Amino acid sequence: MTSTDSAAKAPAKDPWDLPDVSGLVVGVLGGTGPQGKGLAYRLARAGQQVIIGSRAEERAQAAAEEIGHGVEGADNAEASRRSDIVIVAVPWEGHGKTLESLREVLAGKLVVDCVNPLGFDKKGAYALKPEEGSAAEQAAALLPDSRVTAAFHHLSAVLLEDPEVGQIDTDVMVLGEERADVEIVQALAGRIPGMRGIFAGRLRNAHQVEALVANLISVNRRYKAHAGLRVTDV
Repeated sequence: MTSTDSAAKAPAKDPWDLPDVSGLVVGVLGGTGPQGKGLAYRLARAGQQVIIGSRAEERAQAAAEEIGHGVEGADNAEASRRSDIVIVAVPWEGHGKTLESLREVLAGKLVVDCVNPLGFDKKGAYALKPEEGSAAEQAAALLPDSRVTAAFHHLSAVLLEDPEVGQIDTDVMVLGEERADVEIVQALAGRIPGMRGIFAGRLRNAHQVEALVANLISVNRRYKAHAGLRVTDV
């Protein structure tokens, strides 16, 4: 490499130089469940415009009214249509069917999958491995025209929904194929006080991120806690 080539080389992008996402509308599918409702509440409390989606519009509207902070409720298709970013927080059992039914309306959208495929038996929680490799990879397979990412897996619904908790001290591992999409999701996580969004690889690495929730459930049961994650030296 010549000195001219070296001088012309662009400096590395600051990984913490994230976009302003404050004006984006966020839809939360499964927003009537604890995880989805908690995320909707935290984002709306931070000033984000949020629309809760549910199979039943009236359930979504009831949950939105309970949350307040300007949150709206709609059926899943309408919530998806009106949103720039769509967080998928539906139960694993209905994950594939829900996304398949929304393929057209989610085309071109930034989709954030936070579903954790888990099983439970007398020994506790354990990870399931979908045929596609992970819930996020299943989403990517079912939504070929969407920009699929994965994030928000390791959050305590109890803490998210508690209005007495001022901030959620945790890191959010964000996975995806396109840096620009990942950075939008990182910035969205950072809207919630106490949270940081951390790039954690491509979607092929989503399984172990989803599976770690089974370990956190064991931690919580043993220590009577609401454990989260912090990534050190970053």
